[in-house]
Parts: sequence; C-alpha cells; structure tokens
Amino acid sequence: MVAAKVPDVIDGTHAPTPAGAIRRPRRSEGRHGRDLLFALPWIAPALALIIGVVLFPTMIMFYNSTRQISRSGVDRGPAGLDNFVEVFTFSSFIPILLRTVVWVVVVVALTVLISMALAQFLNKAFPGRKLVRMAIIVPWAASVVMTTLVVYYGLEPYFGIVNKFLVDVGLVTDPEGFGWTRNPGTAFAWSIVIAVFVSLPFTTYTILAGLQSVPGEVLEAAKMDGAGPVRTYFGVILPQLRAALSVAALINIINVFNSLPILKVMTGSLPGYDADTVMTMIFKYIQVQNKIDVASALSVVNFAIVLLVVAVYLRIVRPTKEIGE
Repeated sequence: MVAAKVPDVIDGTHAPTPAGAIRRPRRSEGRHGRDLLFALPWIAPALALIIGVVLFPTMIMFYNSTRQISRSGVDRGPAGLDNFVEVFTFSSFIPILLRTVVWVVVVVALTVLISMALAQFLNKAFPGRKLVRMAIIVPWAASVVMTTLVVYYGLEPYFGIVNKFLVDVGLVTDPEGFGWTRNPGTAFAWSIVIAVFVSLPFTTYTILAGLQSVPGEVLEAAKMDGAGPVRTYFGVILPQLRAALSVAALINIINVFNSLPILKVMTGSLPGYDADTVMTMIFKYIQVQNKIDVASALSVVNFAIVLLVVAVYLRIVRPTKEIGE
C-alpha cells in the first residue's frame, strides 16, 4: 500500500516546512549584478556609440516618417500613414524594388563565386603570392567614389580610355555615338561590375581565412581514400567553408542593399527612374524633391526589407549550424 501524501494544510494551519526545503537566494544573482555594474564603465562608450549612431537616428527616421515636413524642414504636424501611402502608390516603386533585388542578388552572387576562385588560387603556394595578396586589397583600400569616377570617365564616348580600349579590340564600332553612362541599362550593368570589383577583397580574404582553417589531415584522408580534386573540394572543403561563406554573403547583402555611391555616380545624372534602386530613390526624395518625410517613410520600408532578408537568410542558411547536423 502506498502511503498517503501529507497535506500542506491541516486543520487550517500550515504544516511546518522542512529546514532543508527552504529556498535560499542564489549568490550568483547578486554576483552577476555586481559584475555588470563593475563592467558598465568599460562598455559605456560602446553603448553610447550604439545609441548615438544606430538607435537615435533610427528613432528619428521612424518619427519623421509619420510627420508632415515642409521643404524648408518645418514640422507641420502628424501625417499618419500618408507618407507610406505616397511611397507605395508611386508608379515606379515596384520596378525600383525589383531592380534593387536584381542589384543585390547579381552583385552578391558574382562576388561570392569569383572570390571563391580567387581564394582557392591565393591559398596555393607560388612565387610572388604575398604581392598578389596585397594587390587584392587595393580596391578595398581605395575610395569607392574615386574608383567609380575612374570607370565613369573612362567610359566617356569621346575621351574615355575604357571606351577607347573597347574600340581597339573591336567590341565597339562607333565610340562617339554610344555612351555607356547615358543609357540606364548599360549604366546599371557597369555599376554591377564596379560593385563586384570593390566587394572582392573583403569576400576573398574571408573565404581565404576559411580555407586556411581546414585541417590538413582531413584533406590528406580524402586523398588517401581516392577522392579527386573536384570531389575533395565539394565534399570536404566546401562544407568546412560554411561559416566563412555565410558571414561573407550576409555582410555583402547588407552593404550592397544599402549601397549609394556607385549608383549615385553612375546613374545619378540620368533622367527618370529606370536605373534607380531603393537607396538612390531615397536620395532623390531628399535632394531633388525635398521630401524628407517621404524619404523617411521609404527608409523605414528599406529598413524593414533588410531585416526581413537577414532573418530569412539566417533561418535558411543557419551559419552556426555544425557540419553533419
């Protein structure tokens, strides 16, 4: 027979609680609080920087998106969702959004693919490897605006050195009648080329660091098992690069999505909206149309899209997932 459970309350009085069952406050709770208090002076500068550079501008952006702001910057009161309505009812909004998707996908995909090949090449031992590795950094160290201006003026139909080279090799027959930067399609295509060029150094070095972290004994075991170079790369090396590729792709997605200088230089002087992305449209709302409130609303939309893309990317790719899970 199982003994009956002693009730907690007998005849209206609480039964005495065993001494060993008394819950004592954990010392770790107070200790963690003191540790946080002692660490506060050291992390305060970083917190102030985050609040001042990230959180405060974001709050201002959200606030301005719901206000009616004049061309001179005077706040005329609440606007509700009128600014967002103007953004979504703009006739070119969907083409601009689709062009932004093309811009991000093409640039990031080409950058990652080319960087994988460059990283594989730079991981090999050959004479002058240090000089080649240093040369890869140049597009990253140079100003993006300067690099874009060099290409922009090089594509000029009359005096551009790039256009002259294309004529000499037979790719262009009429240099004076064809302007690469005067057509939205070609200007946008050259912007993609420049964006890939300036994104290669960071991505290449990130993947190269991943390659150098691959254990040598794993490669030797694959070779002893009879795996060829292609099978070794896709079956052994590529899975080891999961974390490096994930970080490189994610940072490139954010940077390219929010990129303005390249498109501003290459397509900023073109009339209409046939070469615009979301970022260049925000710039036009501010500088050309003097609509700070509508620009803030579009910035909120852009911010939400970036967060959604990053969340979906992290959900699908799962960069912290271990190999074999």
